[in-house]
Amino acid sequence: MKKLMLLIAISILAPILISAAKMPVAPNGIAYYPNYMTWKVIAPSYREDKGHIRIITGNEIAIAALHAGKNPLPDGSVLAKVAWKAEKHPFFPDATIPGEFVQVEFMVKDAKKYKNTGGWGFARFVGNELKPYGKDAGFVNECFQCHMPVANNDYLFTKIVKTP
Repeated sequence: MKKLMLLIAISILAPILISAAKMPVAPNGIAYYPNYMTWKVIAPSYREDKGHIRIITGNEIAIAALHAGKNPLPDGSVLAKVAWKAEKHPFFPDATIPGEFVQVEFMVKDAKKYKNTGGWGFARFVGNELKPYGKDAGFVNECFQCHMPVANNDYLFTKIVKTP
């Protein structure tokens, strides 16, 4: 049990512990946001095709805008989508828990800078090494094409979770 808890803690905290001197940068110039796990959770999700448990967090600008029902979100909004491989809990097989860290993706709102992609800049950092995704800046077309079906929702699949 201690080993499992340690592995979960490492997979969650490893991205946070990277020093400022080693911050990775995506091919399009978007830098890794080391504090994304301190942001408020917008919603959890599960990606069936990948078997990933995910949480989406947002910086203060994004959270305030989402709570206010703003659409589109204002410039300065940043969302992080964090993914782990889903695995069964070893002592409670009916429960699915986060396993190995897979990646973190960022959406950065700047309507002028990213006008060709709906006002959003995209970045992905893969594995515990946080390897920037994409061979060149053109990787964003892959991200943007995936988000096209929700263009009328500011290209966001996620909405803030309702709670009492």
